[in-house]
Amino acid sequence: MRVAFRVRGLVQGVGFRRFAEREAHALGLEGWVRNDPDGAVSGEAEGPEADLAAFRARLAEGPAFGRVEHLDWRALGVGSSLPRPFEIRR
Repeated sequence: MRVAFRVRGLVQGVGFRRFAEREAHALGLEGWVRNDPDGAVSGEAEGPEADLAAFRARLAEGPAFGRVEHLDWRALGVGSSLPRPFEIRR
């Protein structure tokens, strides 16, 4: 399964991308994460549905110094063109 996500709140300058990368690696997910110009963080991830559910829960919590106000999560279906391992895009 493949998903797109977008996280808003205090998510830039608090290690959120590194947090997402670490959590994705722990779950064996493929994909990427980046900072958006409007202050949000977005990305795509792919893997088994149960692992993606765990990733979603971790993103909703965020890192210790962050504050997640809203998490958009959208299923994209199945595909296999995402980076492996999960990476931070600049």
